[in-house]
Amino acid sequence: MTDRNYQRAITVNATAEEVYVALTTGYEFWWTTPDRPIGKVGDVSKFGFSRKHGYWSFKAIELTPERVKMVCVAAKHLVEGKPEVETEWLDTTLIWEIEGQGDKTAIHFEHHGLSLDLHCFEICEAGWDMFFADSLRAYLDTGIGKPFQSS
Repeated sequence: MTDRNYQRAITVNATAEEVYVALTTGYEFWWTTPDRPIGKVGDVSKFGFSRKHGYWSFKAIELTPERVKMVCVAAKHLVEGKPEVETEWLDTTLIWEIEGQGDKTAIHFEHHGLSLDLHCFEICEAGWDMFFADSLRAYLDTGIGKPFQSS
């Protein structure tokens, strides 16, 4: 198999500063509600998706107006019938690159380590497409995202 990582890019109708805020302290508006915001390098935040779906904890390793980078330090991804996916995100890295373009901003996202050889790739690809490409874009364009809602 290949080691191609999940990557997507979007352009939004928001400033680079607004994008940075969404990627540090605004996750609950487009992804899921973390147990604490990401405010400085070294911060660790747990992103929960209910007891049915599990959680991931990420540590901020780079926070600049141009880049937000976090590494997964704990994982409990629950997928019925696929116990092998539970810890596949451990040591993977989320990298958002932010490029202001006037009144718009381009965001390039890579989940380094989320590659085709992982058992969860298709599930996680669909999840990121929904949360990054759809929900984050909607949130930054309209102020209304589509974050995870516990059922």
